[in-house]
Amino acid sequence: MNNLIIFSDGGSRGNPGPAAIGFVIRKGSGKELVKLGREIGNTTNNVAEYTAILEALKWVKENVSLDGDLKINCYLDSLLVVRQLEGKFKIKDSKMKALAVKIKKLESEMDAEIFYLLVPREENKIADSLVNQALDKSF
Repeated sequence: MNNLIIFSDGGSRGNPGPAAIGFVIRKGSGKELVKLGREIGNTTNNVAEYTAILEALKWVKENVSLDGDLKINCYLDSLLVVRQLEGKFKIKDSKMKALAVKIKKLESEMDAEIFYLLVPREENKIADSLVNQALDKSF
């Protein structure tokens, strides 16, 4: 089985405020495939978190051979987003709900097992750093 590991993060300065996303995608062996950070305009922290994982999954769909034997572990430091994507928490915010629908649609188009896992912020430093670098450029 091929394994991919995604560390993603999103954040805003102000809530809402200038926002950015960051993600790192690695093969299970540890080889880095991509590292990306970019601004996404003004939005909330939670919308930025959703956007980060959506964009990471889009990258996988467009750049990785989906041969039906793929497992993707997505590590996020947002309890709310992880629990919502697992279906354990309801999504009340309309923007977050729309992003969750896009993520679920992508999941259905990818022949992969996808898991959302909560990690402490200190274990998500690279993605967090990419968010902050993107935000620093915009100020």
